[in-house]
Amino acid sequence: MLLFIDLLSSWVGKCFGWLILVLTFGVSYEVFMRYLLGAPTTWAFDISYITYGALFLMAGAYTLSRNGHVRADVIYRLWPPRVQAIVDLILYIIFFFPAVIAFIWAGWNFARMSWMFKELSIFSPAGIPVFPLKGLIPLTGVLLFLQGIADIIRCIVCIRDGAWPQRLHDVEEMETAILAEQQYQKEHAGENAASGKGA
Repeated sequence: MLLFIDLLSSWVGKCFGWLILVLTFGVSYEVFMRYLLGAPTTWAFDISYITYGALFLMAGAYTLSRNGHVRADVIYRLWPPRVQAIVDLILYIIFFFPAVIAFIWAGWNFARMSWMFKELSIFSPAGIPVFPLKGLIPLTGVLLFLQGIADIIRCIVCIRDGAWPQRLHDVEEMETAILAEQQYQKEHAGENAASGKGA
């Protein structure tokens, strides 16, 4: 179940991650048209905030699935896994789930009104539709809620077993990679010294 929710968050995050190319192309095209040809577009600002907004919204659950949100973990990282899990569990129940439920509720009403009126952008004469973007707000809340359930289960498993269950990973933190390399070097230095003595 954990990995299924992680995979769902990952799939959504990676699909919406392609919007960075749309955003890059749109901004580059606007710069080219505005500064080289002297013919700015009417839609560039709308496209930039719509694509960035969609990317930002839909990456939330993906980032949570990878434990990638910013955390003030100066003290947290010193605690044993069980204490970390207990603190996380309490914080999820007290803060995360009430906030996400409020986000879904408010987002649903906000998106419903926008879809009813087929809301258009007021920031440019192009009249770009913004109601699809606002429709992503409650969907983001639902995905965050599901990922929160997965993280609650992780906390319970960690409290029971004393170790965090495995997460899916796309990239490795540089600090983790450096520590792993140092550990590898130490182990092989010891093996080389032992084999040198044996010879």
